[in-house]
Amino acid sequence: MPVRMMHGPGGRFLTEEENASRPKVTRELLTRIGAHLVPYWKQLFLALLCVTASSILNLYPAILTGRIIDQGLIGQDLPVLLQLIVLSLGVTFSANLIGVLESWLNAWISQHVTFDMRNRMFRHLEKMPQQFFTSGSQGDIITRMTSDIDGVESVISNTFTSILSNAITLTAAIVAMMHKNVLMAVLGMLVVPLFVIPTRRAGKARWTLTREAQACNDRINGILGETMSVSGQLLVKLFGREDYEYDRYVHENREMISYHIRERMAGRWFRVAISTFASVGPMLLYLAGGILMIRGGSGLTVGDITVLVTLLSRMYGPVNQLLNIQVDWIRAMALFTRIFNYLDMPVEIESPADAVIPEKATGAVTFSHVDFAYEKKEDAGNKNKAGQENSCGPACSSQNPGDNLILHDVSFSLQPGKSIAIVGPSGAGKSTIVSLIPRLYDVLGGSVCVDGIDVRRLDLSWLRQNIGIVTQDTYLFNGSLRDNLLYAKPDASEEELIEACKKANIYEMISSLPQGFDTLVGNRGLKLSGGERQRISIARVLLKDPALLIFDEATSALDSISEASIQKAIDPLIRTRTSILIAHRLSTILAADKILVVKGGCIVEQGTHAELLENGSIYSELYRTQYGKELAA
Repeated sequence: MPVRMMHGPGGRFLTEEENASRPKVTRELLTRIGAHLVPYWKQLFLALLCVTASSILNLYPAILTGRIIDQGLIGQDLPVLLQLIVLSLGVTFSANLIGVLESWLNAWISQHVTFDMRNRMFRHLEKMPQQFFTSGSQGDIITRMTSDIDGVESVISNTFTSILSNAITLTAAIVAMMHKNVLMAVLGMLVVPLFVIPTRRAGKARWTLTREAQACNDRINGILGETMSVSGQLLVKLFGREDYEYDRYVHENREMISYHIRERMAGRWFRVAISTFASVGPMLLYLAGGILMIRGGSGLTVGDITVLVTLLSRMYGPVNQLLNIQVDWIRAMALFTRIFNYLDMPVEIESPADAVIPEKATGAVTFSHVDFAYEKKEDAGNKNKAGQENSCGPACSSQNPGDNLILHDVSFSLQPGKSIAIVGPSGAGKSTIVSLIPRLYDVLGGSVCVDGIDVRRLDLSWLRQNIGIVTQDTYLFNGSLRDNLLYAKPDASEEELIEACKKANIYEMISSLPQGFDTLVGNRGLKLSGGERQRISIARVLLKDPALLIFDEATSALDSISEASIQKAIDPLIRTRTSILIAHRLSTILAADKILVVKGGCIVEQGTHAELLENGSIYSELYRTQYGKELAA
């Protein structure tokens, strides 16, 4: 959840969720926060000096006011009066200049710290396994990268600085008041807490309304997100619900106005009382000072009383800020805790220190007794260590890591230049099998080898560079066709682009476009048809020129004409490259050198089309029910 710093009239409060999940502030946490500031310790030290100097200098004109009154006005000494006025203006100007430098340093430090954290978080998230993205919330990931790290900037530039500045200002004011008159100083400090109490009550009332307004705002955003999206607008139009959605929006908008008006007015009577009460403190000091002066012997002057009253007024703000700083502090610690929790998540899939980088890739694949499950973190201790072996073989044994196995005892081999088709019912584990080859996930038992070497021993970049996957869910970036194609090979020439597109049976369509390769594809490629997006995806993979091609149900969501175009591009490829196909089309399956039948996470049959039909088992049943009509046609 992003940190929301809700400021009431002098008070800030934690939400119920924040109260329930207060972070434990430990020495290790503070040390870790400090470690992010260490690279900028020189700038930080200078910023602390600026805060200290600025806080003290800002009080000095108030102290000079006493001398201006006593020596310059009452004493009628014009030269002294001019000197004191010039000195006061000079001190104020100096304090403001130092304040500018302090603000620049705070901004510089906070921006560089957040720059480092963003870069580190992005690099860390890039290394997270696929399961992290499939099981986690995308919104949560974006929040860590944006709101949470943006909050760090506010913590460094505002919260930490505010604590130091207010503490110094309050301490200096108390010392100055004590120096003038101890009795008057104590009287003034007794009044300060009475000023804060009603202020906090007003803040709490406003906080309640602010929270309700935020909930209303969330509902409005929900309506906008649903009805203003491409799919949402289409649904509204098709069902004629424009008036209904408009009325719903108007209702929530009216509620929001009501909350905002009440929020603005909340605590108004408290503020009237506070404004009146704020003058009580100075009046008490005037009264007490006047009594002491009239009775004599106190040594107080009119200037001293004026200084004491001014310093008392300067204490209200810092005291109120420091009394409420606990909320900001808890939120700051919670912010860092959330960020560190993400940074501490282990990178489970990465290249080993002694990673192997073969000179040439052939795309040969061997699965040996593979077990796999989308395990929980606590189950990770059962992982098989077969990846430490240099090659695969029948000696690779499987373990039983527990229930809920997606794959169990999966074994097969794919020779260079050959093709395999994987068939089976939905949910059988077909896509999971091919996901293990580029190490999107790691096996729990057994091993997966590419070119005779366990994928866990191969350099991860080399492995993925030599594998090309075309999936059913094609993703294109919001850019041009050229941008999307060059994502596979940034330095590809125009000739290479054309050749890849010709092989993917898409060049003719691109050539017919006015802007050719520079045509914009829109958000997620929605300006193109499903078949066109799929063929662009195939061309992108071909431009990568991998040793192993994997087609994961690349045509299952397309109409028959688009499917035929895709198939026309795929057929020549599987005859010339090492390939794995997950497909429903009969001609594709027949073209494969071997067919694997997967059911319930196990390979129940494997062989050629003719061999499997002759067995009269699961494949023949699938063949009759799923492909019979196509064969008859």
